[in-house]
Amino acid sequence: MTLRKFFFVLPMLLLAACDTTVRRDELASVDYGPKPARWREEIRSYLDIRLSSPKDAVVEFRSEPRQLFQRETLLRERQYGWAICVWVNDKNRQGAYDGFYPMTVFIRDEKIVAVNNGPDDSGVVGSRYAREQCELLGARRG
Repeated sequence: MTLRKFFFVLPMLLLAACDTTVRRDELASVDYGPKPARWREEIRSYLDIRLSSPKDAVVEFRSEPRQLFQRETLLRERQYGWAICVWVNDKNRQGAYDGFYPMTVFIRDEKIVAVNNGPDDSGVVGSRYAREQCELLGARRG
C-alpha cells in the first residue's frame, strides 16, 4: 500500500471505529434497572476522592438521569445505564480553576458503572464521548 493510500484509508478506519449508531436489538438486550434516587450523592462521592480540590470544585448537574446506551467500538467498551451529564471546574495544583469540562456518568443499581471524561478517563476520546452524550441528554454548556 502506498503512503498516499494509507493516509486516505486511515481516517476512514478511525471513523468506522468510532461508529456509535445503536441498533434496536442492542437496546433491547440490556436492563437499565430502576431510575437512581441518590445519583447526586453518588457522583459527588466519586468526585470527592478524585478531584484535586473537591471542596472548591464547581460541579454542575446538567441533566437528570436518562437511559443511555453507548455502543462498543474499538476505542470504548459498551456502556449503558442511567446517564447524567456533569460539568466540572476543579482547581489545579497552583490553586487556579482550569475551566469546565463535561463528564457523562453511567449509573446502574445506584452505583457508578462508567464515566466518560472524568478524572480517571481524561483525554480526547473520553472528552468526545462526554460532549456528544451531554448533547444527547440536552445538557450543553453555554
